[in-house]
Amino acid sequence: QVQLVESGGGLVPPGGSLKLSCAVSGLNLAEYAIGWVRQAPGKEREGVSCISSEDDSTFYPDSVKGRFTISKDTAKNTAYLQMNSLKPEDTAVYYCAVVYGVTVIQRMCMLGGKWNYDFWGQGTQVTVSS
Repeated sequence: QVQLVESGGGLVPPGGSLKLSCAVSGLNLAEYAIGWVRQAPGKEREGVSCISSEDDSTFYPDSVKGRFTISKDTAKNTAYLQMNSLKPEDTAVYYCAVVYGVTVIQRMCMLGGKWNYDFWGQGTQVTVSS
C-alpha cells in the first residue's frame, strides 16, 4: 500500500520560512518524479516545485522561483519543500504527489493538479499571516 504523508505546515508571519516533508512508503521514491502542488480556497491546484526522477533537475514557476526549494532523500524515501520569504498569497493546502519515471518535468509542474500523478498525499495547511 502506497502512502504519502505530508508534515511541517502551520502558521507563519510574512517573510518567514517553513520546511515541508513528504514521507513516502510502499514505493521507491528514486524511481518517481515528485511534485509539490498547492490549492488555495477557490483556486485550482497549482504546481509550485517539481523534481525529476532521473537527474534531480528541478522546476519552479515564477511565483515561487528563488524562494522555494524542492529536494529529496532517497535513503529516507522522503521529499522536502523549503519555503522562504513566505507571502500571504502562499497560503494554501500543500500536497506532495508522485508519478513514475517522468524526467521532463516543466510541463508536469505547470499543469499542477491537472497532471496525472500516480499518488497524492493528504495535504498540509500553510497559512502566512501576521
